[in-house]
Amino acid sequence: MSGFRNFSSNESLHNDSPTLSSALDADDWDADDNSDPQTVQQTNSAISSPRGSISTSTSALPSSGNNWREQSGGDWLAAKRQQQSSGQTSQPSPVKPFVASPAPNKSSFTKPAIPAHSVPTRPPSKPARQPEANLPTSIPAYPSAINSTGGLHPSTNTTDTPRKFSAGSMGINTQALSAKYPYFTPSEIAAFHQQYTLVDKENRDKVHPSDLSNVATKAGASFQDVTQKLSQLSLVDDGGLVSFEGLLKAVSKVREDKGAAKQTGDKQKIVLHGHGENTTHTINEDEKESFTQHINQALARDAHLKDRLPIDPSSMQIFSECKDGLILAKLINDSVPGTIDDRVLNVQKKLNPFHMTENNNVVVNSAKAVGCSVVNIGAQDLIEGREHLILGLIWQIIKIGLQAKIDIKVHPELFRLLETGESLEEFLKLPPEQILLRWFNYHLKKAGWSRKVTNFSGDVKDGENYTVLLAQLAPSTCTRQPLQISDLFERAEAVLQNADKLGCRKYLTAKTLVGGNAKLNFAFVAHLFNTHPGLEKLSEAEMAQLDEWLFSSEGDREARAFALWLNSLGVEPFVNNLFDDLRDGLVLLHAMDKVHPGVVDWKKVNKAPVSSKFKKVENCNYVVVLGKSMRFSLVGIGGVDITDGNKTLTLALVWQLMREHVIQTLRSLSTAGREITDSDMIKWANDTVRTRAAKHSTMASFKDPSLSTSVFFLDLLQGIKKGVVNYELVSPGQSEDEQKMNAKYAISIARKLGATIFVLPEDIVEVKSKMILTFVGTLMALDKVQNAA
Repeated sequence: MSGFRNFSSNESLHNDSPTLSSALDADDWDADDNSDPQTVQQTNSAISSPRGSISTSTSALPSSGNNWREQSGGDWLAAKRQQQSSGQTSQPSPVKPFVASPAPNKSSFTKPAIPAHSVPTRPPSKPARQPEANLPTSIPAYPSAINSTGGLHPSTNTTDTPRKFSAGSMGINTQALSAKYPYFTPSEIAAFHQQYTLVDKENRDKVHPSDLSNVATKAGASFQDVTQKLSQLSLVDDGGLVSFEGLLKAVSKVREDKGAAKQTGDKQKIVLHGHGENTTHTINEDEKESFTQHINQALARDAHLKDRLPIDPSSMQIFSECKDGLILAKLINDSVPGTIDDRVLNVQKKLNPFHMTENNNVVVNSAKAVGCSVVNIGAQDLIEGREHLILGLIWQIIKIGLQAKIDIKVHPELFRLLETGESLEEFLKLPPEQILLRWFNYHLKKAGWSRKVTNFSGDVKDGENYTVLLAQLAPSTCTRQPLQISDLFERAEAVLQNADKLGCRKYLTAKTLVGGNAKLNFAFVAHLFNTHPGLEKLSEAEMAQLDEWLFSSEGDREARAFALWLNSLGVEPFVNNLFDDLRDGLVLLHAMDKVHPGVVDWKKVNKAPVSSKFKKVENCNYVVVLGKSMRFSLVGIGGVDITDGNKTLTLALVWQLMREHVIQTLRSLSTAGREITDSDMIKWANDTVRTRAAKHSTMASFKDPSLSTSVFFLDLLQGIKKGVVNYELVSPGQSEDEQKMNAKYAISIARKLGATIFVLPEDIVEVKSKMILTFVGTLMALDKVQNAA
């Protein structure tokens, strides 16, 4: 489980403990991913892998206190080199061994055996090594294309503007090496080299063969084969070390011996090898570059990132930069402002594994809270720089930010897009992609253009529809002249030059426009809508009709929280609209089976797709039967109510299921599986505040008005982990603004500790008892599992 995690098994506890050498990851669950690269290309497929719901980390790594770079301030390496140049030798200062959280006792965690005949003995005096490379911090400041408000100058071509980027760890000529070793693409060599630098701590381009286990598998070869080739080709020097090019030569020879095809240099796809020898993942190069440019522009003015941006879009640097969680946290706040309280983030230039885990706990749990599907992503995946997972998460965050304004509350003029006989409620059930297509076609029709768009790939790749759309939105600035250009790439460039005149040249290049990349075209159109909607304002009568609908939809906040909780369980399909997506009963049955494993007899269930209303009602009747067996209060609720999308009754059912999830999680952690009641949770919270935090605040119930200040919750968090709350940042909560700041601070601290919660600051300020119960219950579960660990 991901929302309120199931801590009932030892295995789940171990798997949630971040380790620095863990080999059990998503790649091990995707053993057949390399059967066809097409099956693993695109990051979204990686995120929805068959791995199931795996909990994110709930316990952060302890600080090691033995980082020799930090202890010596970088002088150790200089002294070492000076000694080597003068012929002297000395032992480094002794360091305390790193103690990580206990890892599962699995064979996959052990280091592969090294053939004695092929690997020389390790030199005796090597410093203790940390597994993560230091993040580069020497990147020049903002690009000149950024104006004083953080946006782009209208005349700026975001694709062609020359910029200075930090070399980072990319101190190799990938093109030359790819020409020399044609079994690798330049991008693959860059990714391979990034892994190599993680073990080349002294930056000498020399590592010991015994350190190459993860590097070899990342390159798609077995450790045994690589070490044998190193020996056969005499690629190990007299000191027992091997260079990057030597390793590249060995892996290239292994690929050649296995009959691998030489690479054709397709820049659009980068094939990455996972932690298993036969596991591969594919990411899109164009998307990587576009998303990196978005990050450079969106975060350019952030005080904590000014020394790290811009990031070179053409390199793999983005993945190493995301390891400490800071960039991803800032990106979430850019897409959904106010989600993360910056005061809880670790922002130092050099972060130890403990602080990186804390930041990434905040990232993963906040991503869930804003609607990202992160069932198979944990803090450790981000720390390890899993490229396909990071890129997929970045896209989800960017997309959520782009979609945020495709909302009738932000743009009431979307009312104009209703078709004849269509109600506002029916229109707003459309996903953002369909609303954008509706908007696109609305303007094409007004321009007298006969064509329509039904997708963001084939229907826009010739540039004609874009030409007409831009001319309709800004007729005084953009013309239809690109329609006269026959060459598709030249026409695409002319289209983007028109977009540039509107300050909207973003996400797309001429190549990706003609290539029909659906993600980048969606991002381009969404950005265009957000900046130039071009819809007429509503009349007073139309606004009155809209206000009436908005007043009747006040329960949306609760429905959104329930939908996010269901998605955190890993149910299929993904829930976008709570009332529509539950009509066939399948999501609810999957959720019940997550809360009480084995409770659903799937032989009684009508499987997807369920088109008949009769069969949908059958499934929902079974939901009601199971709910009653769990002692839910379902008086007057029948399966037909769920199928018909009755909001009040659906909310009542889902809330009881969510509460049962909390209770079940706590029961699994209690002595002898004792039933946990509301009174037990309140007593635990009060006892924790009084005895462990030494504070005097109390709560009488989940409806206690004093909870609106969030002071009690901050005291509770202080009791769970001493020192986690900086009371200089806590206000008395006398005004609504102070209450919201305290609530935001409490929620962010809870996520930092590893809690997955869906409560909003407004829920606490307004003392929404249901959401407060889930908040306290999650903190209680988190406390119990940390004490058990």
